[in-house]
Amino acid sequence: MNKTLRLLTLAAVVLALFSSVGCDKLKARDQLNKGVKSYKDNHYEEAIGHFQEAVRLDPSLINARMYLATAFVSQYIPGIDSPDNLRTAQQAIDEYQRVIDANPSREQKVNSAKGIAYLYLNMKRWDDAKKYYRMASDVDPNDPEPYYSVGVIDWTACYQPRMEERAKLGMKPEEHLSAKNKDQKKACDDLKQKNSPAIQEGIDSLKKAIDLRPDYDDAMAYMNLMYRERADVECEDEAARAEDLKTADGWVDKTLATKKLKAEKAAQNQAGGITVDQPK
Repeated sequence: MNKTLRLLTLAAVVLALFSSVGCDKLKARDQLNKGVKSYKDNHYEEAIGHFQEAVRLDPSLINARMYLATAFVSQYIPGIDSPDNLRTAQQAIDEYQRVIDANPSREQKVNSAKGIAYLYLNMKRWDDAKKYYRMASDVDPNDPEPYYSVGVIDWTACYQPRMEERAKLGMKPEEHLSAKNKDQKKACDDLKQKNSPAIQEGIDSLKKAIDLRPDYDDAMAYMNLMYRERADVECEDEAARAEDLKTADGWVDKTLATKKLKAEKAAQNQAGGITVDQPK
């Protein structure tokens, strides 16, 4: 009799536990829906509160974490390094990382990796940004955008030290570092050693992006810039420098031609969508 009573008590406890868990999941869904509505109404602080409560009630609700991270990103201001702003960015990164660690869908993992990379990019943490863009590419190798983003980061990482060296030498930004000048040659040699790996990676990444999206005019524009970076560190090889500049000019032409073609197609599509009243 006592054994039967114990089993009935255990069954009641288990049933109550499952009922509680089920109730929490329903409450979490309700908080998620309320958060989505607040987010769409641009009430981001309110939305964050709903998403946080949804995650508390059901930690396995990945969509709530995705929305929570996105809401934090909406509160982040790129270029502002205040403690509060950086804390907001880190909160978004933490939520995206939790999504990645939770065995999410392919799309959720790609979007989370891109989200983290975007934040690190704006925080000027280049290596961290490239790490997560590469993660996105590993999951979806046919997406051209992460390859493009890596190329942009590589160009930025090369451009800044190049401008700093010119400023130190009292040179204009467009002036070429001459091998005939001792100080300029040393600066050029140092830049070549420092920037060459990023230049090559940038060119390779941008080429991949264009291979995947042949009309990717933004990637073409950065390809022009990357070849100019390579030309700039051709310290003593004038022929190689001239060839790189010629290639860069070719990418300018391709960029302009692609933009023109896109504009023409857009105009044709717009004209095709206009309904003209026929005479009666």
